[in-house]
Amino acid sequence: MKIFIVGATGRVATKLIEQLALEGHEILAGARSPERVLKSPYVTPLKLNLHDELETLSGIIKDIDVIYFVAGSRGKDLLQTDAFGAVKVMQVAKQNHINRFIMLSSAFSLEPEKWKRKGMESLLDYNIAKFFADNYLVHQSKLDYTILQATALIEEEGSHRIDLNEKSGLKNTIQNVAETLAALIKADNTRKKIIKMSDGETPISEALAQI
Repeated sequence: MKIFIVGATGRVATKLIEQLALEGHEILAGARSPERVLKSPYVTPLKLNLHDELETLSGIIKDIDVIYFVAGSRGKDLLQTDAFGAVKVMQVAKQNHINRFIMLSSAFSLEPEKWKRKGMESLLDYNIAKFFADNYLVHQSKLDYTILQATALIEEEGSHRIDLNEKSGLKNTIQNVAETLAALIKADNTRKKIIKMSDGETPISEALAQI
């Protein structure tokens, strides 16, 4: 497949690129600093700034099969990156006839009643941004979406095993999240689904097949 990754220098994105390259996909890696994108013969780094107008973004994100939106400002640019930046990419996808759209989001992005749980206070503004972006994706974009809602990210070796939805726990290794994202394009049953994930007990492909 020919795949575009939005936010290609992030922690999850770098692992995702590694996994997709292992599987032989052609990857267009969009980032504000393309020189920082993982080097690979399967990867073409491209300059991408989510502050740009739709016309500019449309000229960059085109002629592909799948978009992964894994960009995140880590609280520094929530409106223009995490919220409206995501919406603009969805609009470009629709305009350029790119139907498959995979969004990395937060565990409770569409459940504001849970945002005040202990330990989540620092994520409030991020969850608000993702709430609006995810709602647009589900209810207004008309795209063939999957939203992967990850719980807290940790930098440890991945187990390649996860739990989903009501079984999901509190933490994810970055590697497990990346491998789950990569597996979504092979799991047609995950289309039009919102999936909560954490590290767990079930091999990734098996867990996704049970959805």
